[in-house]
Amino acid sequence: MAVCTFFGHRDCSDTVRPALRRVVVELIEGHKAEVFYVGDRGSFDRMVRGILRELVPSYPHTRYAVVLAYLPVPLDREEPDTMLPEGLELVCPKYAISRRNDWMLRHADMVVTYVTHPWGGAAKFSEKVRRMGKQVFSPARL
Repeated sequence: MAVCTFFGHRDCSDTVRPALRRVVVELIEGHKAEVFYVGDRGSFDRMVRGILRELVPSYPHTRYAVVLAYLPVPLDREEPDTMLPEGLELVCPKYAISRRNDWMLRHADMVVTYVTHPWGGAAKFSEKVRRMGKQVFSPARL
């Protein structure tokens, strides 16, 4: 069972959506990804969740979970599964997103990144992914 997670900038144009969808389909069909972890912040995460919500019914062996950084959060009733990694409720809010991202990265075999500039959390984690030697996919390069 292959696990995939996503890191992308908070602001993401809708023009990325078709390429991102192609990447997710390729991960499912070509790389046997079955579990997807996605965050709950920003337009990139919303776009990923929307694509997964569309695709999962067509691929019954796949599932995804929204990995939260904070509690409480207003839960989107359309999401099938949300989770807060153990111990994250004890982390100072300033560091919660970074710790959540570390958790997702540790549990992933593959990572989809959407990075258009070299600053911010998405760029930081994209670089960390490369240093760890994980498989990286990017809709920005398609």
